[in-house]
Amino acid sequence: MKYFWFFVYKIILIPIVVVIGAIGLCFNKKLRDGLFGRFQTRKVLKNYLNELNGDEIIYWFHASSHGEFLQTKPVLLGLKEVEPHAKLIVSFFSPSGYQHVNDKSIDCKIYLPLDFYWTVKSALRLVRPEKLIFAAYDIWPNLIWAAKELGIPTVLFAARFKKGTAKLLPVVRNFYHHVYKNFHSIYTITKTDHNHLQLMLENSSNTTVRVFGNPRYDHVKSTADKFTTEHTKSVLSRKKRIIFASIHDEDERIIYESVLRLLNDYESLSILWVPHEPIPSVIDASVQRFEELGFKVSIFSKQTPYDKDDPKVIVVDVVGVLSHLYWDGIIAYVGGGFSTGIHNVMEPAIARLPILFGPKYKNFHEAEELIKSGGGWSIENGEELFDKINILLSDDSKIIPASFAATDVIHRNVGAATRVVRGIIRD
Repeated sequence: MKYFWFFVYKIILIPIVVVIGAIGLCFNKKLRDGLFGRFQTRKVLKNYLNELNGDEIIYWFHASSHGEFLQTKPVLLGLKEVEPHAKLIVSFFSPSGYQHVNDKSIDCKIYLPLDFYWTVKSALRLVRPEKLIFAAYDIWPNLIWAAKELGIPTVLFAARFKKGTAKLLPVVRNFYHHVYKNFHSIYTITKTDHNHLQLMLENSSNTTVRVFGNPRYDHVKSTADKFTTEHTKSVLSRKKRIIFASIHDEDERIIYESVLRLLNDYESLSILWVPHEPIPSVIDASVQRFEELGFKVSIFSKQTPYDKDDPKVIVVDVVGVLSHLYWDGIIAYVGGGFSTGIHNVMEPAIARLPILFGPKYKNFHEAEELIKSGGGWSIENGEELFDKINILLSDDSKIIPASFAATDVIHRNVGAATRVVRGIIRD
């Protein structure tokens, strides 16, 4: 059965993905950027390795995108503390990670090679990492199988299996059984994830499995600790502002009318509007729509910081600033929950904001924790958004407990990065 899945993946599934990807190249700039970047991966690796002495310990981390890198960063920093002379290569699948992550903890940044068996095996032979380490969910079978053949231990941390995952269906589970059992170590977020993984492994693997939590909590808290010395006041001392973050087209269609109602009903209310794709056409359209309705609009960008005290609407056209901007609000709505899945709810939580999001959150442990604690809510439509925010704005006794509950979720879950680093070194 093992060789059957090798054949199916290499001879059938990969060619299908290639054909679909080739069609997508004609319509999607991200796909083109990612493909052209992969053509440079081997050259980048060779140039970097030529600068080394040849006896350094190298760890190769893989993160799908910017969000997964935020889980990875505290592990990188922790590993550097323990092994300061180790070199850290980080690969990305998505251009959103490769292009937007510029972090001094990374020694060499690359696009993940295409998952053709000989391509990834050649890259692994070139680097010969001490360990190959994956964050969260973006695992590539040929890369894992090639690493196993070359005797390179592979690690998966922040492993998460959503309720009802297709990976546990009989045929699909058999395929993933032959992928996951080739990991040297897997560290899950929760005990439930651990149990799902054991079902997949079927007790026939030598893989070390441990429950270590989610290192992203550590990243959010460490980032906030550096920023909060000037922001220690209660959330109610801030300006009455709602942060609408990572807004997809699907979010806008559903919540836009309710956002307008809130702006009209509360004279002192203002909003920060942050599109998921802050390209000029999207920013211009957002500004125009609000201005046509009579609202004063300002744009926040690297070149033009906004006036925090005047505009009714502030449209953000720059990435990488949300973690700080949340501290200028009292409530957050995080987008993606009506399309591909919600974005980062940890950053508004540590900023002490009650958080709302759409219904597609079931694969996000932190969102489930927020709902359980009373610091966050899932909404199904714009009316629910309006009603919940209206309650919070109208009653201070509602917003304060929700604020504390949101932040408490972060504090209860820190420490995973240290456990992952220890596992990487010891297992």
